[in-house]
Amino acid sequence: VIFDPELCKKHGKLLAKLNRWYTPYEALKMATSENAKLIKMCGPRDPYPGELGVVKEGALADLILVDGNPLENLDLVADPENKFVVIMKDGKIYKNILDK
Repeated sequence: VIFDPELCKKHGKLLAKLNRWYTPYEALKMATSENAKLIKMCGPRDPYPGELGVVKEGALADLILVDGNPLENLDLVADPENKFVVIMKDGKIYKNILDK
């Protein structure tokens, strides 16, 4: 939900700044599954028909594959051009450099 291929750099830099107050796990959880819970609280105004914030069959998911472990180094998300190996949004692959 928080990551958009067009705005990824900005979001990643803001997310990495959360290191001051939160562990990488806490920051990533807030940006993903906890954010999804807030959207689901919108009730009938919720624009998403499927489940959010989880990786499982039938759920709506935007996924990234990071070169490195963001649970150990949250700064990785601040450099999507070099550290994001795969970006998938709405089931469409926007970036895939696994074969390079």
